[in-house]
Amino acid sequence: MIKAFVNGKIYTSDENNLWVEALIVKDNKITFTGTTAQVLNKTTEEHEIIDLKGKLVVPGFIDCHAHIIMGGFYLLSVDLAEVKSVKEFSLTIKEYSEKNPGKPILGGNWNQQNWDIKEMPNKDMVDEYTPNTPLFVHRMDYHSALANSYALKLAGITKDTPDPDGGTIVKDPITGEPTGLLKDKAMDIVQNKLPNHTQHEFEQACLTALEEAKRFGVTSIHDVAYTNDFRTFQRLFKENKLTTRIYTRLPIEKCQNLIDAEFENPFGNDLLKIGSLKAFADGSLGSYTALFFEPYSDDPNSYGLAMDVLSDGSIRKWSIESDKANLQLSIHAIGDKANSMILDIAEELENLHGKKDRRFRIEHAQHVRREDIKRFKKLNVIASMQPYHMYDDGCWAESKIGKERLKTSFALKSFIDEGVKVCFGSDWPVATLDPVQGIYTAVTRHTLDGKNPNGFIPEEKLTVKQAVDGYTIHAAYASYEENIKGSITPGKFADFVVLSENIFTIPPEQIKNVKVIKTIFDGKVIYSV
Repeated sequence: MIKAFVNGKIYTSDENNLWVEALIVKDNKITFTGTTAQVLNKTTEEHEIIDLKGKLVVPGFIDCHAHIIMGGFYLLSVDLAEVKSVKEFSLTIKEYSEKNPGKPILGGNWNQQNWDIKEMPNKDMVDEYTPNTPLFVHRMDYHSALANSYALKLAGITKDTPDPDGGTIVKDPITGEPTGLLKDKAMDIVQNKLPNHTQHEFEQACLTALEEAKRFGVTSIHDVAYTNDFRTFQRLFKENKLTTRIYTRLPIEKCQNLIDAEFENPFGNDLLKIGSLKAFADGSLGSYTALFFEPYSDDPNSYGLAMDVLSDGSIRKWSIESDKANLQLSIHAIGDKANSMILDIAEELENLHGKKDRRFRIEHAQHVRREDIKRFKKLNVIASMQPYHMYDDGCWAESKIGKERLKTSFALKSFIDEGVKVCFGSDWPVATLDPVQGIYTAVTRHTLDGKNPNGFIPEEKLTVKQAVDGYTIHAAYASYEENIKGSITPGKFADFVVLSENIFTIPPEQIKNVKVIKTIFDGKVIYSV
């Protein structure tokens, strides 16, 4: 089937031809772009003509950092994202437990920074309602989680259990008993004892996540894969059920397996690829585990928490081996010290193996010293960032790190002005999968509390074009795919979305209300309202 889309305002993300009115799609590729008159002149009886009625069309959104199956399980589990108090937290758990008797309580997405009293949760808030089933609910950043007494007992955690490397078992300062709050690597102790999901449950979680992606116009995702995720993607691919292109990042500790198998990235097909290798250098700001050179302003005894694989040199070793074998690296770093240490590794790779098209990525790059922004450019390191995080973090980040360090937090414009390649994502389910909300935040830099009407660090605001490019052509570059997707260009895949309003012309504060009204993926309309 040949389709002609006409009478639109089409932003292509192609610098050689930024705006067109119409396009032609044959099978799954774009074959022509131009004016409506030019397109209609090329149509025949075999063309299906779709009138865009003046609506804005942009390339299909590419989410550069999401956890697809984790997000699907989140949608199928207890939702604590909107909780605003300890009481509401407890009652939500109570209601879920009563509706799902005997079922392990997982999911979460709580954020104590949004509560009336900003205290971390503890097991006493939930034990009464969960006496005979494990509860393990994550903070919104997935760097802290709350376990109930049942889950702690299942994992064998007591007052005498030492902290693992790269993790913290939070204990009562008086009794020494674990409070139920676990940070980073300490979470694994409980996670490893929880009942395993079935393969069917994995597939249901993935399909649920793919429906969410359709709704938000996300036609490609750079996934962060965990155990059994890639197997699930493969099964759905064989069943022709993938409705987004997946560029998956496997744990860096698996690097030797890929090296021995003689992989070079990216490897795969147009729908499913093995992309880069992912590692964690530190945790998150809200959990006090992002690693900084200076202590936290509201906790002068804490500098954050380096992951064990950073402290013991494993990330450096694995990075050297992977880079030698031409495998791409994506390293999570949020605090300024973590970013600097990973840039040191990037510099060492260049010294050891020379300059090459390695497209080394730092995931988040959230708090970075001014001198290190310049090092991103010098070393050609990609900043893979999540604009919407500042919508939440901007409410309380100053209390954690002070005004000075805040100046180079979420420094989107500074990176772009320096010439750094910047791509955007969501970190879903940590934040919404909706790229329009990310664009809104990048352009306005508004925060959840409404206290930054002129923008959180307003000098870092982006234009709509810069924000859209971060979710399209620059995102495609980050996965070596800029020649096949990321712009509405003849020869590329027919992945694009139609929006309810023109985000380039409406007042920026109205962008948050814009919806996707059509998602076209691989030449097919897979979502329409």
